[in-house]
Amino acid sequence: MTDRTIQGQGRALCAKGLKKNYGSQQVLRDLDLTIEPGHIYGLIGRNGAGKTTLLSILTGQNTKNGGEVTYGGEPVWENPRALGDLCFARELNPSSEVAALKVEEYLLAAKLFCPRWDAAYAGTLLKKFGLDTKKRISKLSKGQMSMVTITAALASRAPVTILDEPAAGLDVVMRERFYRLLLDDYAETGRTFVISTHIIEEAAGVFERVIVLDEGRIIADAPTEELVDRFRYVSGSAAAVDKALADGPAPLQVQMVGAHKMAAIQGDGALFERLAADPDLTLEGMSLQNVFVALCGHGDEEG
Repeated sequence: MTDRTIQGQGRALCAKGLKKNYGSQQVLRDLDLTIEPGHIYGLIGRNGAGKTTLLSILTGQNTKNGGEVTYGGEPVWENPRALGDLCFARELNPSSEVAALKVEEYLLAAKLFCPRWDAAYAGTLLKKFGLDTKKRISKLSKGQMSMVTITAALASRAPVTILDEPAAGLDVVMRERFYRLLLDDYAETGRTFVISTHIIEEAAGVFERVIVLDEGRIIADAPTEELVDRFRYVSGSAAAVDKALADGPAPLQVQMVGAHKMAAIQGDGALFERLAADPDLTLEGMSLQNVFVALCGHGDEEG
């Protein structure tokens, strides 16, 4: 078992001016990002925002068209010393060549790329998940494939462990079990985790920091509570809301129900105090999922 003080003294994983194109499509646009050691990050974004592309480039599994990626100041690309500290676990494809492997064969292959592999921990996880190691991956359910991916990621003991949609195939009970295992491991080792997920509400309580990726750019990167605290819903008659926001921030999202209007806004304590003092308005907090929709909905209006 790796000592927390050793794992927690990891190095920062950084991207600077990152660019990635697929043909004429620009997927990542001059992106800057620093993953500091010893935190649990959440990476959220709409489909096609560039999340998987970003994660694959950060871990040296994909090429870039510009910029640089470093780990502890060293380039990641084709650098065994850096790559040995990074683990990128993504969803298994049942039609890929990997799917022909048995679970035990897949985990043996994973061990070859993970210098800190913890075989005992892998065995514990396999028992917890009730996985048959003799079964071929192609014969597993989507949920069981997710369990294999999670087992490989956690057992890697990599100082920086990145999971792309790890809970996508799990039911609500298994998703809760996964996050509990993740938090237990984090408390024990202090390793860095980056979790990309569409199931935002369930994972929000796990994330220490949140990165929001939208159309190839990072539009938010902050501690979760701090980020959520910057946003409110303000509601009332359309006239009252419009008057209150006339000299304030432009609404990020607006919903209309008859003459009643609700606007999602970003601001500070002074603004929220002013709005809360208006008897014609109601001010409500927002969840991380609400914030994500407001930031990435691009002004979508519902009526």
